[in-house]
Amino acid sequence: MEWKQKRVLVTGGASFISSHLIDHLVENGARSLRVVDDLSSGRLANIHGHIDAGTVEFHQEDLLDPGVPQRMVEGMDVVFHLAAIHGGRGFVDLHQAACAQNLALDGLLIKAAYEAGVEKFVFASSGCVYPNHLQGDVNQELYLAEDMVGPPYDADNMYGWAKLMTELTLRAYARDLGLKSASCRFFTVYGERGVENHAVIAMIARAFVRQDPFEVWGDGTQIRNWTYVGDIVRGMVLAAEKIDDGTAVNLGTEERTRVIDAVREVLRYTGHQAEIKLLPHMPTGPLNRVASNRLARQLLGWEPRMKFMDG
Repeated sequence: MEWKQKRVLVTGGASFISSHLIDHLVENGARSLRVVDDLSSGRLANIHGHIDAGTVEFHQEDLLDPGVPQRMVEGMDVVFHLAAIHGGRGFVDLHQAACAQNLALDGLLIKAAYEAGVEKFVFASSGCVYPNHLQGDVNQELYLAEDMVGPPYDADNMYGWAKLMTELTLRAYARDLGLKSASCRFFTVYGERGVENHAVIAMIARAFVRQDPFEVWGDGTQIRNWTYVGDIVRGMVLAAEKIDDGTAVNLGTEERTRVIDAVREVLRYTGHQAEIKLLPHMPTGPLNRVASNRLARQLLGWEPRMKFMDG
């Protein structure tokens, strides 16, 4: 895809992942980018260089307000939809009504994009769409493949259900109405500009403030595959270029990292010697969530370049 010729909308564009996406698009020649963000979690500082350079046209708007989705998609060729009501594990578990609003936000934007003649719609989905009942045994060497998403469906709280419903909506629009689209399932993203309500950045922050005892949610045995933000945005752009039919694809490493091992690495790297205090009563989410990236290799030629301990 010739990004220099495309008019691109990035929703939630001042936030962590989306600001890296904008960097990547600009590096690949994009010159006409529109960003909409209500700044509830995004920071204008993340993209101020692109705004100052005239590459990004910024709008502080709420996509749930009447008329905003229609105005934002007008004249756009490609939409990268990353805006969402979201947070870390505690937020996902404890704010069901807030996360449910994503159902309306996503539906309004997809309808507006289709009616405006947008060429491609790329959606930031999540590993939270995978059935909870598959992810409960830390002793199982499990790699979640795309076709494991139901039926039966058993997504992770309202946040996961909203992501799943948007994936299904995009497939229906592709099949019935011809809207070209792709969904990218993110797995526990970390990196520069990350926020402290997500696990890795929270660990690093607690190490910098020398927390002792050093608190860890859960018993430490839960398994994740933290994925570097640079790999995530590279996968999103490839999905925009290579997937048209609403297919959902995992963007995650296949490294199986226990939370306790990530904690020990953060403490080692920062030189912080502290007693580790496990908090098994706090929200932990699924115990065994690791992606298979076989389909991403097949469809996109993508695989992660950054190992977790290096990242």
